[in-house]
Amino acid sequence: MSTLRSAQDALELVSRLRTSFETGFTRSRDWRTTQLRALRRMIIEHEQDIEAALMADLGKPAVEAQITEIGFVLGEIDHTLTHLARWMKPQRVRVPAALVPASARVVSEPLGVALIIAPWNYPFQLAIAPLIGALAAGCAVVVKPSEISGATSNLLARLVAEYLDPRACAVVEGAAAETRWLLEARWDHILYTGNERVARVIAEAAAKHLTPTTLELGGKSPTFVDETTDMRAAATRIVWGKFVNAGQTCVAPDYVLVTPVARPLLERALTDAVEAMFGSDPEVSPSYARIINDTHFDRLTALLGTGRSLLGGKLDKKSRYFPPTILADESAGSPVMRDEIFGPILPMIEVATHVDAIAFINARPKPLALYVFSETARVRRDFTEQTSSGALGFNVPLAHMSVHDLPFGGVGMSGSGAYHGKRSFEIFSHAKAVLSKPLRPETLGVIFPPYSRRKASLVTGALRKLS
Repeated sequence: MSTLRSAQDALELVSRLRTSFETGFTRSRDWRTTQLRALRRMIIEHEQDIEAALMADLGKPAVEAQITEIGFVLGEIDHTLTHLARWMKPQRVRVPAALVPASARVVSEPLGVALIIAPWNYPFQLAIAPLIGALAAGCAVVVKPSEISGATSNLLARLVAEYLDPRACAVVEGAAAETRWLLEARWDHILYTGNERVARVIAEAAAKHLTPTTLELGGKSPTFVDETTDMRAAATRIVWGKFVNAGQTCVAPDYVLVTPVARPLLERALTDAVEAMFGSDPEVSPSYARIINDTHFDRLTALLGTGRSLLGGKLDKKSRYFPPTILADESAGSPVMRDEIFGPILPMIEVATHVDAIAFINARPKPLALYVFSETARVRRDFTEQTSSGALGFNVPLAHMSVHDLPFGGVGMSGSGAYHGKRSFEIFSHAKAVLSKPLRPETLGVIFPPYSRRKASLVTGALRKLS
């Protein structure tokens, strides 16, 4: 754990990590696997502590913590350990005939010193998952957890200092000031998960040093439902995807576009699904989380008051309980449709056809995720070919994140770059091109001056064969 009191402290921390990195010890596969195994041991030995911290921060049920945070990162570690040797192995590539004899390969080398800035909504998963990639790539790394999820931040700082190599790994706690100080340093990669406003600040700071960034943002992830789907099954999955973590999920269904025939069926199925999962009074359900703080509670409260309420109930600011809320007959211009909701409010808008739904989606910034519930092949094809989103899920929300070999990331305003699985290794690595050609025999004479008609003819003929 590192405590910063000034920008100078941040510069000295990064300098210390860079000095360690430049000795080269993080490059070995042994160091990387040792760190990943230590990280795994840290999680296994402190599962209950992690669950308690997530409960303190978000009221997150233990089972939900296991599914969405602890189990998720354990799976990512295991996947990385299984494949790391292959990922690290230089990849041979073919050379053109004009260069023979020669050999070419791509060598993955660690970028250097990386900064990971994690959010508060999945404070353990979204700090540890990118850390796995940085360690696998052989980078030195600083993790900056969110001060909003203070219990998890404190725990991460204590455990990382205890289990991981302090020469190359550090956690910096704090708020906006500490983040600003860290951003004054030169990094080799910055991965940020959060909102668009802060992403602009990070991108601007990174630009000063031409530092590459991975920006995992959000936006309003739409869901489309038509009458061909199994309404009860669809509603169950939508309710789970929306109300897990009390809706505080960047890839949660933000709103539903539904066709006229499907609308009344879906309305009934959604309310039934909420009761099946959380009972008639979700406030007393041990399976329902809480809003992170009063600021976000007030923000969500201000979004109410439009549409036809299908489901809602009393709010309790003291305990930060915000009930699962479903609003029908919303308009495109209502407050709840302007920005990402990031909470347990699900607005529904009726559209005539899937064509209208696609037009509605394409008129707005590209979403982080898009979900389609339809059994019609043409509908699925049209959404695949005519929309752009970070991910596209048919008949299930959120689950794409659990597929290690699928990239997780946004497009346009919902983010840039992607990670998970091999891509986590790749974003913290540099793919270095390596070419080796013996000095004898000399086969390159034709390209050396002085040029002649014969050389011109040979070069032209060779180039045309290659085209």
